[in-house]
Amino acid sequence: MEPADSNIPENRKKALMKAIFLLIFIVAAILLVRFTPIKHYLTAEALGRFLDGAGFWGPLIFILIYAVGVCMFLPGTLLTGLGAAIFGAYGGFVYVWFGAMAGASAAFLIGRTLGREFASSLIGDKLKKYDDGIERNGFATVLYLRLVYFPFTPMNFGMGLTKVHFRDYFFGTGLGIIVGTFIFTFFIGTLKEVWVSGNWSELISFKVFFSIALFVFSFFIPKIIKKIKGV
Repeated sequence: MEPADSNIPENRKKALMKAIFLLIFIVAAILLVRFTPIKHYLTAEALGRFLDGAGFWGPLIFILIYAVGVCMFLPGTLLTGLGAAIFGAYGGFVYVWFGAMAGASAAFLIGRTLGREFASSLIGDKLKKYDDGIERNGFATVLYLRLVYFPFTPMNFGMGLTKVHFRDYFFGTGLGIIVGTFIFTFFIGTLKEVWVSGNWSELISFKVFFSIALFVFSFFIPKIIKKIKGV
């Protein structure tokens, strides 16, 4: 009879192959969106025309584009700005949030499926306690990192490599990105309304000042959260 641990090398080989595939996927995604004609379609004008032609399905297609864009390492600020510019402050907020959640979930599952086994094989005793801590306090950890604007896409894939439960990651992300998403879409959407109307006197309206105040305030959120957490 073969010893119980005879399959360990084979398991490690499979985990390594998955990790290599994950690395190839990430590199290919970054190169695809930066060095191919795809980047020319990622403007408010080009994407807006495409979504207008889609009619009723426009918002759903945008959510899908956002989700795929997150997995392809497109900057979240770019995708969010496009959503606000195309759909306005409130519609943009709704569609961006759903797109971000779909993309974050997909990226997490890709990281979990392809990279978790290899990552766990590299974790020593010192790192294991942090991995276990993330598992126990997954929701709070994810929520905190989202509120302090930890880079969106790297965190999506990175969390998939940890022991955090998907439900904790999902709800922590959903709650954590609401504030930042609303502030950014409201700011961009408000400026877009003024631009489209051509009524530049609206630049001194309460709505514009409020959107600017929210936008400026968003930069202080990480410091506020860290200060509260440190108390």
